[in-house]
Amino acid sequence: MAEDIRSCMEFAVDAAWQAGKITLSHFQSGVEVDAKADQSPVTIADREAEIKLRELIRRYYPNDGIEGEEFGREEGTSGYSWLLDPIDGTKSFVQGVPLYGVLLAREGEGGVDVGCVYLPALDEMVWAGRGEGCWWNGRRARVSETEKIEDACICFTSWMNFGTCKRDAVWDRLTESVRLVRGWGDCYGHILVATGRADASFDPAMNPWDCGPLLPILEEAGGTFTDWDGRATVRGEDAFSTNGHLFQTVLGALNPSH
Repeated sequence: MAEDIRSCMEFAVDAAWQAGKITLSHFQSGVEVDAKADQSPVTIADREAEIKLRELIRRYYPNDGIEGEEFGREEGTSGYSWLLDPIDGTKSFVQGVPLYGVLLAREGEGGVDVGCVYLPALDEMVWAGRGEGCWWNGRRARVSETEKIEDACICFTSWMNFGTCKRDAVWDRLTESVRLVRGWGDCYGHILVATGRADASFDPAMNPWDCGPLLPILEEAGGTFTDWDGRATVRGEDAFSTNGHLFQTVLGALNPSH
């Protein structure tokens, strides 16, 4: 089992790197932007990178399923499926801001056991496997040791999302109690938590391909990744990560009526 996980970790890192290089060929190039049915942006970079990821998965794991943001779900027969997001943070990508990532994760009956996030424009690679630790550009990644919420640095993707999801009052109370609030969002915010550079990160609206690798990455780094009810899942409607020390405090702040 450990050998299988290590092999999948190596595959995920290589696949994410290849897809990431495709995105870089379009980054800061004035790429044309289309609107999807939900009005979120998509570019040729998203599509080409996902095509590459699917091609690699079919080549090396032909019996596995695939669930991706741009081209939907393909069923498999192995009991495993790959969650992929070719560009998490397309709005940042379109804006020419380097805080976007390629996300790839393997999910089985026991949940997600391998995950990788590659930040191509920053050349940062973070990956993890169950029982194999979390790694950041070849060195072990660990969460911060911050224990008090008043000392915490927290991240978010878009403050407007909290109003849209009717979570703005909760967010206001939480942000009043911390040391620093920064909009280092999408996958990047959660990666900052996993690597000890932030203490918590929040998203009030998520999809499985947005969350896929973040659960094993955060847990193997010593932190938490859950929905806002505290369930360790990649299939919740929302998500937040913490360094573990702050989990109960933050969970209570997000659910003041519980």
